[in-house]
Amino acid sequence: MKVLILGGSGMLGHKLWQICAERFDAYVTFRQPAKAYEQYGIFDLSSAIGNVSADDESSIVRAIAEVRPEVVVNSIGIVKQDAGAKDPVTSISTNALFPHRLARVCSAASARLIHISTDCVFSGRKGNYAEDDMADACDLYGRTKLLGEVSGEGTLVLRTSMIGRELAGAHGLLEWFLGQEGKTVRGFKRAIFSGFTTQALADIICRVILEQRDLYGVWHVAAEPINKFDLLSLVRETFGLDIKIEPDETFVCDRSLNGERFRRATGFSTPSWSDMINQLRQDPTPYTEIRRSHC
Repeated sequence: MKVLILGGSGMLGHKLWQICAERFDAYVTFRQPAKAYEQYGIFDLSSAIGNVSADDESSIVRAIAEVRPEVVVNSIGIVKQDAGAKDPVTSISTNALFPHRLARVCSAASARLIHISTDCVFSGRKGNYAEDDMADACDLYGRTKLLGEVSGEGTLVLRTSMIGRELAGAHGLLEWFLGQEGKTVRGFKRAIFSGFTTQALADIICRVILEQRDLYGVWHVAAEPINKFDLLSLVRETFGLDIKIEPDETFVCDRSLNGERFRRATGFSTPSWSDMINQLRQDPTPYTEIRRSHC
């Protein structure tokens, strides 16, 4: 089966590539020329397509025409921590409009589209959100991600969240935390998270591609909820880090998703946080060397 991953250099995109390449005839796109990503040492350039941008629909058409995939996974997006997330033009173009343009191209090519959305479509006031709960995000990021949730036959939207290693930069929680060696940080005990590691999420997406070919619509994909203090403490212990974490109960946000409907429909079980963080620690990808070479 041919699978095309859009956004191959991102936190989820590169991990999707690594795992999908073991199971499918996988291809990956990059915003820059593909040759620029050879230095990472984890991509097969014969399966890479460069100069593909959410801002340039013709580049998307070109990539899909070249690969002729059966499945397209969209991991392109402006994340909340990006500077661009505060720019309405950038956020609306990439997070809200692009998925719909992509869905149109995929439909014309008879390709299934799997689009990755976020728990941030919710405000975090309630927690344990089900698919039929009203999305009540008040910020630009959450609203643009909600607008980008495509619908229709042949499209699947997975609302979720994630932590994982990054090839460059430190946009996410994990990479930021790993950089705090010898320091003291706050761990929010009332901030609840129900996402996955990128490895676990990529595995779920691959299984959906292979085993759930008739799954369409919007679905919540969630792990067991964990607060950020406990999550960081588990990462610290597993990675053997010298970081002091001070518990903080002043910040309150519960964007946990209820993934029961997805688990019932697919039969997928949810890995434990201990297993996911251990798997993260044992990942053989040489992130330290990769990141050092790009400093």
